[in-house]
Amino acid sequence: MSVINSIDWCTTPAAVWRRHRSGLRAIRRLDPVTWGSLTGVDQQQQALALNTERFLQGQPSNNVLLWGARGTGKSSLIKALLNQYQVQGLRMIEVDKDDLVHLPEIVDDLWDLPYHFVIFCDDLSFEAGETSYKALKSVLEGSLELPPENVRVYATSNRRHLMPEYMVDNMSSHSRGGEIHPAEAIEEQISLADRFGVQLSFYAFSQELYLQAIDALFTEVGDREALHQQAIRFATARGVRNGRTAQQFFRQHGPRSPIVDQ
Repeated sequence: MSVINSIDWCTTPAAVWRRHRSGLRAIRRLDPVTWGSLTGVDQQQQALALNTERFLQGQPSNNVLLWGARGTGKSSLIKALLNQYQVQGLRMIEVDKDDLVHLPEIVDDLWDLPYHFVIFCDDLSFEAGETSYKALKSVLEGSLELPPENVRVYATSNRRHLMPEYMVDNMSSHSRGGEIHPAEAIEEQISLADRFGVQLSFYAFSQELYLQAIDALFTEVGDREALHQQAIRFATARGVRNGRTAQQFFRQHGPRSPIVDQ
């Protein structure tokens, strides 16, 4: 029996692949983040929901890349997606970048299972000289053998093209007869991201959006002005405004904190 089939997918909505720890392991404690609790990602949420619903209904759908500023809700959106759609047959397998070489092996065991699987690659990026992305490219669009229709890849990254881009790459491009011919290095960088048919961008929070996230977390605080002042000082000290900063502020000043009793 394969490690994929050893999982009871009737009761286990998600698993993580760790080849050096005997393959697949069921995730027992899912992050409880809910679909309606996310702030500032309405457009991305709608696009992801539409693609996922088409996938679950057996309609044409795309692999998805969520890219952009750190701490803006990319991973939380994927976690909330699983909580929202697992009752409709959505299942998820998290695969680290270092284990992508096993991706064809994982996918090959999924095609005849009565579920729809999202391969989740969190914080995905590749450095110069790495070759593990080639297995990912094969699964995204197939080689001679098409990838299964019940498998899609959803990835998050801080990099739009998943791979480092250097000024020297652009300098090696040249013009011929008025047409731009990008260097082969640039073509290789872009070709991986191009295999994700849906690309959702995430940007740093404005102060207004950051305070909306604060208000959504602190629902029982009466003195909003004092709350906002402390939240702004907290974000300024950290040098960044995003959903993660709002969560960290809540963990430090949430229930039973003097700020709640004001």
